[in-house]
Amino acid sequence: MNDRIDSHVGAQRTPGEASTGNTETMIAIDGVSKRYGDFQALERVDMNIARGEFVVLLGASGCGKSTLLNLITGFDAPTTGQIRVNGREVKGIDPHCGMVFQQYALFPWLNVLDNVAFGLKIKGIDKASRYATARRYIEMVGLKGFEDRFPKALSGGMRQRVSIARVLANDPDVILLDEPFAALDAMTRQVLQEELLQIYQKSGKTIVFITHSIDEALMLSTRMVIMSARPGRVACDMPNDLPMPRDAQVQLSPRYNELKSQIWNTVQTEVMRSLESQAA
Repeated sequence: MNDRIDSHVGAQRTPGEASTGNTETMIAIDGVSKRYGDFQALERVDMNIARGEFVVLLGASGCGKSTLLNLITGFDAPTTGQIRVNGREVKGIDPHCGMVFQQYALFPWLNVLDNVAFGLKIKGIDKASRYATARRYIEMVGLKGFEDRFPKALSGGMRQRVSIARVLANDPDVILLDEPFAALDAMTRQVLQEELLQIYQKSGKTIVFITHSIDEALMLSTRMVIMSARPGRVACDMPNDLPMPRDAQVQLSPRYNELKSQIWNTVQTEVMRSLESQAA
């Protein structure tokens, strides 16, 4: 069942239109299923994501969130169905999508500047231009002055900032983040959430973000998609109408707690279904 909760928006508007006001589709997911042998990971997922949306995929472990992200970026291919990014069918690794992983995925032998500039070097951009671009995004993520440091000298939060800067430097159409803050302590996570929101508002990029945390989903998203227990489907698709810009204080608002209660009711049902299927 695909429920849509369109609180405080017109009934005719899709969640994507409601969250950004933009009707231009950046990601189109049409009837996508994914099977690994006898294992059905995703089943007939349909979703349109508008240009400039910040969509958070939320759900229990094993519901297919990461699988869907891998299909969008072209790391894997759907068993059935089709995915288009900015009008192009995804038929392999899409250079117009940038991925930030839970693990930092930095080159340990390169300093911060060269890590961020690496993709531009591969594209053949001259050294002066790629370094200028890299420095701009290093400053954007709050790491100005750390250009010559190597990953081993950085904290986990700083490494993840480098990963985000590297993706931004390549100017992708879509930024995909697979639980990028999961391994960080609560205070660092809160700081990076607020910084990511600032980057989103400055860049206007389309972002798809995976999390298990309802609070993180509410803090970051313009729209939340709750995935069902395996096989993964869209269980609930709802806009997040909490005002921007946001910081930790938003968690004290009545609307925040109202949305959190709505999401929890759906997530709880899907988590119980997931546990029951694992026990069967």
